[in-house]
Amino acid sequence: MSVALLLVPLAIAAAAAHAKLTEKDSAATVCRVQTRMRDADLLAAALRETRAEVTRAGADLVADWAGVRARFGRDAQQIWSAHFTGAVDEPRAIDIVRAVDAAYGRQVQRAVLDRLTQRAPAAGLRLESRSVTPDQAVRLVFAVERA
Repeated sequence: MSVALLLVPLAIAAAAAHAKLTEKDSAATVCRVQTRMRDADLLAAALRETRAEVTRAGADLVADWAGVRARFGRDAQQIWSAHFTGAVDEPRAIDIVRAVDAAYGRQVQRAVLDRLTQRAPAAGLRLESRSVTPDQAVRLVFAVERA
């Protein structure tokens, strides 16, 4: 007997980023990110995946791209906001946030895959095959080991 799991990036991400400009002044562009990104370490990895240099500033993350800086912080409801400064306008800020959200989904997918493959033997499962579809869905087939 085998068990097949199909991990689809959009399903794992749960909700795509719904970025919108909420404020703009002469110094900064602020995008409110309506997403359920929870893990700051995965967010930092996602930012690095988008080629940002990432540093921590307290609970916030600061990402630097060529000519653009974003400070990611969470509010009381744990919703992230990204405050952009530098050579950035509204469309570019929204594009960056969407790219980060997509990268975050890939990071979550990798973490889930790692956990599944590490915990499978303890659950009596043996990984038989792994494949990736063109849309980046991952299919894992586990054999159920008999005792």
